[in-house]
Amino acid sequence: MVKPKCKICRRLGVVLFEKCKKVLAKKPYPPGQKGKKRPRGLSEYGRELQEKQKLRNLYNLSEKQFKNYVKEVLEKKGRITDTSDFLIKKLEMRFDNVIYRMGFASSRAQARQLVSHGHFLINNKPVNIPSYQLKKGDKITARQKFLKSKFLQSIFSALKKYQAPSWLKLNYSQEKIQGEVIGVPCLEETAPPAEISAIFEYYSR
Repeated sequence: MVKPKCKICRRLGVVLFEKCKKVLAKKPYPPGQKGKKRPRGLSEYGRELQEKQKLRNLYNLSEKQFKNYVKEVLEKKGRITDTSDFLIKKLEMRFDNVIYRMGFASSRAQARQLVSHGHFLINNKPVNIPSYQLKKGDKITARQKFLKSKFLQSIFSALKKYQAPSWLKLNYSQEKIQGEVIGVPCLEETAPPAEISAIFEYYSR
């Protein structure tokens, strides 16, 4: 059975979630079009819509949430040097995304759930808002009760092999899990599978 997230990847023609690689390789065409080639000749609007859907789904955001981020960037156009880089920075600095980037969750959806349940502290203070914007110098720590959970114990082996982005620093053991934002995410390192300029065009209509 093809999972809903993999159907999204098939529809958009790009791997947004690691677990969908094999599915897309086996079925490189949209759902409901068995054996057919991916349709060509999208209109400019259709292409912009597709790029928007790629990034929105990648970060597991609702249309309203994603639109608010883009609108915020567009309102600052002229005051920031690189709008694409600024948008990615805003998305990457979300609390739930940082938890995912640190390797504490296998997906952004799972990271959002962990944050909502209050399993992590920011600078020793409880925060359960997935959209909370972190900044350089912020430290994230797993609550002591969460350290003993079966879930967290299961990710220790994965963390040993995991390489976090350069703007994050990890410090973990069986007694403590901590991460720190030591830099700022950038478009080049993040390399999102979408054309950011097309997304701005979509919302500027």
